[in-house]
Amino acid sequence: MPHAPIDEPDSGQALRLHAGAPAQEAEGAARRRAPHAMESADLFKGEKTVEISHNGVIYRLQATRLGKLILTK
Repeated sequence: MPHAPIDEPDSGQALRLHAGAPAQEAEGAARRRAPHAMESADLFKGEKTVEISHNGVIYRLQATRLGKLILTK
């Protein structure tokens, strides 16, 4: 028995549906996606350089004398 085609909304329709969401829901979603912030002192623990492993690669995060940060591979 043949199946009836499934109608999927086009991207324009999906955007129109999303645009009608209440502003409070959008603001709440933005807050939930906010990046986690931490103090650099907690990362460095008194050192000037810290190594960060990301996807199997080691990166070096260094604090300069002027208070800037440098990230190198």
